[in-house]
Amino acid sequence: MTDSTTIPVKATRVSFDVVEALQELDEAGAAEISNHLGIPKSTAHDHLRTLEQLELVVNENGRYRTGTRFLDFGGYARQQMKIYNVARPEIRKLAEQTGEHSNLMVEEHGRGVFLYKAEGTNAVQLDTYNGYRVHLHTTAMGKAILAHFPEKRVRAILDRHGMPTVTEHTVDNEEELFEELAQIRSQGFARDLEERVRGMRCVAAPILRDDEVLGAISVSGPASRMQGERFESEIPDHVLRTANVIEVNMTYS
Repeated sequence: MTDSTTIPVKATRVSFDVVEALQELDEAGAAEISNHLGIPKSTAHDHLRTLEQLELVVNENGRYRTGTRFLDFGGYARQQMKIYNVARPEIRKLAEQTGEHSNLMVEEHGRGVFLYKAEGTNAVQLDTYNGYRVHLHTTAMGKAILAHFPEKRVRAILDRHGMPTVTEHTVDNEEELFEELAQIRSQGFARDLEERVRGMRCVAAPILRDDEVLGAISVSGPASRMQGERFESEIPDHVLRTANVIEVNMTYS
């Protein structure tokens, strides 16, 4: 749920909370939204009906779900981003080269957003999708991005969103995180050791331009395949080379 203390138009906040609740519940009626958000049933119903008339949610026999109009908004936003258009073909090549998942992430409002993903021939099923948002400290791509932010900005993000533990391997201590960010800057890439998804490991590199971090790319796969020389050098080499190509193309395209 969004923070109610700093939003000028409270009705807009409630409508957005309703949309988020529908996403969390998959689908729901007015009574369920009322219970989930702690708002009167009549208020939930009014917001659902308004969202339906705006074609933002779909009503199927009193059960509401988010509508595909959000794809229109998100698709348009993504298409306007240069990094998406430049990186997309390279992300596909990276997936083909490694046989695993390859991903592109950007930061918005202190969260990591999966902007694009491609699947290699051996890729396993994951819960991520285009537009999926995560806490930056829980992923290799997020840590690669944080490593190139000023310390003040990193601390502001942690103050705003916290450091929730997703698995027993998630970095949930600020001092430990800042030590890892320094190491990432030194070696040029980041690793995720089952920190967001148990059984999955990841290698990521930032996309930089004039010392500004624009996003990050990664390769992720099962821990059983992401180990030894493959995890220590082969995958990082693939990721770093791809990041370099994207950086050059971002500069001259």
